[in-house]
Amino acid sequence: MKMKRVLLWFLLGCLMIFYLLPVYVMLVNSLRDASSVSLSTMWELPHHLSMQGFIHAWSLLSPNLQNSLWMVFPSALISSVIGALNGYIFSKWRFKGSEFLFALLLFGFFIPYQAILLPLVRFLQWINLYGTIPGLILTHVVYGISVTTLIFRNFYIHIPNSIIEAATVDGAGTLGAFWRVIMPLSLPAFAVALIFQFTNIWNDFLFGITVVPNPQSQPVTIALNNLSGSFSVDWNVVMAGAILAAIPTALVYIGLGKLFVQGLVSGSVKA
Repeated sequence: MKMKRVLLWFLLGCLMIFYLLPVYVMLVNSLRDASSVSLSTMWELPHHLSMQGFIHAWSLLSPNLQNSLWMVFPSALISSVIGALNGYIFSKWRFKGSEFLFALLLFGFFIPYQAILLPLVRFLQWINLYGTIPGLILTHVVYGISVTTLIFRNFYIHIPNSIIEAATVDGAGTLGAFWRVIMPLSLPAFAVALIFQFTNIWNDFLFGITVVPNPQSQPVTIALNNLSGSFSVDWNVVMAGAILAAIPTALVYIGLGKLFVQGLVSGSVKA
């Protein structure tokens, strides 16, 4: 038994090292001068530390990082709240045709992004939101409702109906029971939904470049792609920019990690 545990920890350690290798390469090369970055030295520790890559990357990406922050927080929060309300209705207040409506709602999760780009752009132009951050927020909210509804619906199924019945007896209506009883129990499900939505929205490229063609208003993922020049690439700047762009998602995982695990264990993502 002890040998099996040692082998298990050894295997996990090897997998962790393999997983962290790209992070190591990004970090050591972001701390080099542009002239010292090469394929032959990419694995070596830098002889002299330089923050010029981070300074240059920050000067180029800071406006787009702000755009991404303005986009991702309301998008993830609004889609999660709507998904929580939908999940509550579909799990606790079923009605005739609710299963068909739920399946129809989930169908939106499987529609490829490319299939809706043309009608999406025409619709956003019609409501005067094309080329704006609010238009991008609306896009991610609508596209995220399907998966957040699935997460909360499967989480609320495991909550006993007697809790809602007791709240109803005490005079709470449908929405009252939801806000006063169900929402305080939903923190693990919110952690799963927020992390899922935050990661997908932050890393999105296609919607960002299609809905917002103006480089000054685009998210950081598009600006990071534009750091690569046509004839030469400052790899220390690109590596530093990739680290800066990855920090927000890492912070979200660290901050909500404990609740995320609770949400997984409690069945918030079970089929």
